[in-house]
Amino acid sequence: MSAEAVSAGSGRSVRAMAEAAKEASRGLAGLDEARRNAALEALALAVEGAGAELLAANLEDVRVEGGRLSAATLARLKLDEAKLAEMAEQVRSVVRLADPLGRGLDAIELDEGLDLTKVSVPLGVLAVIFEARPDAVTQIAALAIKSGNAVLLKAGKEVERTAEVLVRVLRETLVEQGLPADAVSLVVGRERVQELLGMHDLVDLVIPRGSKELVEYVQANTRIPVLGHAEGVCHIYVDESADEALALRVIEDAKVDYPAACNAVETVLVHRAIAAEFLPKLAERLRAKGVALHGDATVRQLLRGVEVEAVQDWHTEYGDLAVSLGVVKGVDEAMEHIHAHGSSHTESVIAEDAAVAERFLREVDAASVMHNASTRFADGFRYGFGAEVGISTSKLHARGPVGLEGLTTYKYVLRGTGQVVGDYRVSKETGEQARTFTHRVSKKQEAR
Repeated sequence: MSAEAVSAGSGRSVRAMAEAAKEASRGLAGLDEARRNAALEALALAVEGAGAELLAANLEDVRVEGGRLSAATLARLKLDEAKLAEMAEQVRSVVRLADPLGRGLDAIELDEGLDLTKVSVPLGVLAVIFEARPDAVTQIAALAIKSGNAVLLKAGKEVERTAEVLVRVLRETLVEQGLPADAVSLVVGRERVQELLGMHDLVDLVIPRGSKELVEYVQANTRIPVLGHAEGVCHIYVDESADEALALRVIEDAKVDYPAACNAVETVLVHRAIAAEFLPKLAERLRAKGVALHGDATVRQLLRGVEVEAVQDWHTEYGDLAVSLGVVKGVDEAMEHIHAHGSSHTESVIAEDAAVAERFLREVDAASVMHNASTRFADGFRYGFGAEVGISTSKLHARGPVGLEGLTTYKYVLRGTGQVVGDYRVSKETGEQARTFTHRVSKKQEAR
C-alpha cells in the first residue's frame, strides 16, 4: 500500500474501502491477543504524541463549523489537553480487558469423539457514522481492533479535520505494528453516506452515533443490521421514601454533569406525597446551576413565583441545561409515564423502600435501570467495558453500552473422528440405529 493510501485512507471509492476493510478484518481475526494489545498500546502513545497537531485541527473545526452548532454539540466537538489524555487512557483501558475472542461459550458432546463448541468470533466489518465526537474515533478504533474487527468511520462535517488527523495517525501506527492500515479507514463527504449504507455485502454492522434524525435516517436507509438508539429520554423517579439529600445530589449530577450526553436525565417525576416540600428545594438547586425548568400543571402550581415553563412534549431530549418536572401518584404511575414517554435508554429510582426499588428495577423496560444512582453511570467506560461504540436500546444482539462483547458473534466448531450422519439413521433393513447421540452437555470451557 502506498504512503498516500496509508496516510489518507479516504481517497478511494467506498466500495474499494469496504473491500479493503473486509480483507483487513480477516487478518485481524487471526492475530493473537498479545499482537492486538501491543498495537493498542502503540495507538495510545501515538495519540499523545500527536497532541499539538490534533488540537490545531480541532481548533480549525471549531472555528469553521462552530458558529452553526448548538452549545451541546460544540461541547462534544471541542478538544483540550484533558480530553486528549482521556482518549489515550480509554485506549489503554481496552488493553486491560479480557480477550473477547476464542472464548468457549458452550460445549456439548454429540457422541464419543464428536465434540461441538460455541466459540466467540469477530463480527467482521463495522461502519460507524458519528457527529461531533473526536473521542469516538479512538474509542471505536480501540474496541474494533481488540475484538478483531475492521472499521469504516464516517465523521460528520463538523469534525472532519480532527478525524482526518486522528485516522491518519492510527493508520500509520498500525502499519508500524505490522497490522493492516485498512483496519481503520475514514469515509469523507456527506454524499458518500448512502453508498456506505448500501455495502450490505461487505459491512456486517452499522452504528450511528448522533442525533435522533441521524439514527432514524440510517435505520430507514440500509439493509445492514443497525445498532444504536434514536433518543436518550432518561427519567428519575423520586419516591416518597427517598432520602432528600441523596435525591438532590443525584438529580443535580444527572442533569448538570454533562447535559449534552444521551444519559443525562431529561425528566424528573416526584411522588405527590413529598412534592410540596421537595420540589422547591430541587428547583432552587437546579436553577442555581442554570437549569431551565419545565413542569406540568401541578409543578407550576407548587412552584408559584418560580419561572417554570409548561412542558410541551414529554418526549423531549433537551441535551442542554433544561429538565421536565412532573408529579405522580406513585411508582405505578411513574412506570406508566416512563413506558409511554421514555426511549428505553436509562431510568433511575430514588427510594429507601426496598420493595418500591425492586419493583422499579424489575418492571421498567430499559437498557439500564438504576437505584439511588445517577443516570450518567450508563456508559461503557464506567461499566468497566473500557470504552463503548455506542448505547443500544435494541433487545437483539446487544443492549445498553456496547463494548467488546457487543462486537463479537459466535460460530460452532465441530471436531470429529470420521463420523458421518448415516451412522445415526435407523436402518431400513434392520430397523436399528447404528449409533445414538449422547448430547452430553459439558461445562463451559475455553476453546482450543
